[in-house]
Amino acid sequence: MCGIAGILGFQSGLHVNKHQLEKMIGMLQHRGPDGVGYFTSNNIGLGHARLSIIDIEGGRQPIHNEDKTVWVIFNGEIFNYIELRKTLESKGHIFYTKTDTEVIVHLYEQYGEKFVKHLNGQFAIALWDDKKKRLILVRDRVGILPLFYKCEKDRLLFSSEIKAILAACAHSPKLNSDALDQILTFWSPISPETIFDDVYEVSPGELIIIDNSILKKRKYWDWEFPENDDYNQSNEDELAESLHDLLLDATRIRLRSDVPVGAYLSGGLDSSVLTSLIHNYSDAPLRTFSIGFKDKSFDESIYQRQMIEYLGATHSNVECTDTDIARDFLSTIWHTESPIIRTAPVPMGILSKLVKNENYKVVLTGEGSDEVLGGYDIFKEAKIRQFWAKNPESHWRPLLLKRLYPYLDLSKSQGLTYMKSFFGAALDNPDLSYFSHIPRWETTAKCKEFCADDIKEQLRNNAIDLFSKILPDKLKDWAPFNRAQYIEAKSLMSGYLLCSQGDRMLMKNSVEGRFPFLDHRVIEFANKMHPKLKMKVLNEKYLLKKSMKNYIPETIIKRYKQPYRAPDIPGFFSKESFQYVKELLSHQKINDYGYFSTDKVMHLIKKIERGRVISQKDNMAFISILSTQVWHYHFIENFSQNFNFNKRNSLTLLKEHVLGV
Repeated sequence: MCGIAGILGFQSGLHVNKHQLEKMIGMLQHRGPDGVGYFTSNNIGLGHARLSIIDIEGGRQPIHNEDKTVWVIFNGEIFNYIELRKTLESKGHIFYTKTDTEVIVHLYEQYGEKFVKHLNGQFAIALWDDKKKRLILVRDRVGILPLFYKCEKDRLLFSSEIKAILAACAHSPKLNSDALDQILTFWSPISPETIFDDVYEVSPGELIIIDNSILKKRKYWDWEFPENDDYNQSNEDELAESLHDLLLDATRIRLRSDVPVGAYLSGGLDSSVLTSLIHNYSDAPLRTFSIGFKDKSFDESIYQRQMIEYLGATHSNVECTDTDIARDFLSTIWHTESPIIRTAPVPMGILSKLVKNENYKVVLTGEGSDEVLGGYDIFKEAKIRQFWAKNPESHWRPLLLKRLYPYLDLSKSQGLTYMKSFFGAALDNPDLSYFSHIPRWETTAKCKEFCADDIKEQLRNNAIDLFSKILPDKLKDWAPFNRAQYIEAKSLMSGYLLCSQGDRMLMKNSVEGRFPFLDHRVIEFANKMHPKLKMKVLNEKYLLKKSMKNYIPETIIKRYKQPYRAPDIPGFFSKESFQYVKELLSHQKINDYGYFSTDKVMHLIKKIERGRVISQKDNMAFISILSTQVWHYHFIENFSQNFNFNKRNSLTLLKEHVLGV
């Protein structure tokens, strides 16, 4: 993956400031440390920071067509580029590189705006049509790679990361209160919103055309599910075989690279599937990486070792401590560019650093399997709650939740009362489109109790109400399980899992992640399966397990699903104290920034310091408060230091002003 940035002037006589473009690309050097490239002509400027994966010698961007009337900068990979190139050459197109990027310009020549439908990949693309004087911005179907833009009075700025846009702005940004409301509900803003006011993202599966200063959006792909039970009628064995073959091909084409490719191995089902497919069906040497935790309640090392021994993989691992979490938190928020609710992204950045230190640039990961094939506890929870809603007064139906959360004490009357108050939300309206997610959202939204009064006033545009307005009308005709899948994909996956926890933590260390489970062919196949094949009673990812039962140890197939989590509060209050925590959570800074109630934050800190029992609500509140304070420190308080620089190297600037090195 790489970093792209550009400037489009809305008037043809408005020449692009090349120095500003260079500043933008300077902020993206962590995404593309292997080289930079530029194209400027009158009112258009395109910049590229390259991480060389395909055609290492000849793949420098921007890339153009034969007569240099179409130019493209591209972040990502087109996995079916070999097949596309053969088709295009048969139609008379002439290539001057061996890179996957070049197929984009020729596809555009051949098919116009519909070129994107031919791509199997993960991508953020900016394409300039010099004849028509129009710019096209496009993002992959599920939002693996980020792409942001900001419209000013006389120009449009766009980039892979918002910090590059800020480098071309004269004034410090402002917080988008609607996005903060959404983060404190869904864990991330809802596309196209970002935490920065007036900065938007190109949504997953969206193509934007800027023509004569007019911006038009077009959706070219979305998650679709059958209506009226019109599911794939093949039998289980046939479907399992088809799923196996699809995943195999999705994995094979993601091994295409001119540099070695590794894989993350968590010890869970999904990464075990991928590493098994690589091992059994590829000549590529199996090189795996994993992270473990000193706190055994988060650690999965025992299962990682089982798969390593089973496959004979060459493996590297790193152990993450509570102190590591606190130490890397400051730089993590610089890269997420957004407040976060949990610390889970931090260890993923530590893991990608291990990959980089082992001289690997590319890893395959199992991300997306839970969303596509029905693996999350929230889907199980929703099934039980749907069943419970048929008889809300039942005393035994809610006890089924004990099977999901065996650590909950439901033996006492107050335990059952808690169960009903928490999981019983909206039982009177089970047909609500977002019924499945209400308990999670209500829990996260309790973080808003710590907000300052004037911020609370700004959060009155209820996040859930705004989100419900963008849901498709046909959602009501889908099965409840499929509705939950759609809500998960739109509210959490692209904005948090694939961005804050995915792309940003990989590219922090110049590592490209590839996601076979998010191949659009796999998604479209899975979406046509009956929900009972995704989750049979409460057996998650049933068909995936069936399709891979001969390739993975039974202990991995049958193990209890352990969600990926990381330590939250403890590291920030360890013996090795961190000055930035004390400073940014001081009475003065809380008051100066103005986002949170000083009294409530001080009360929470005293509660932590006294060793009182910390609830999930307290954990999320603390991390959201600290990360918002860090975000403000990086991007608003120190805007002039971090972004208004001349020709100084941005990495040096980062060390001096952001990390305090």
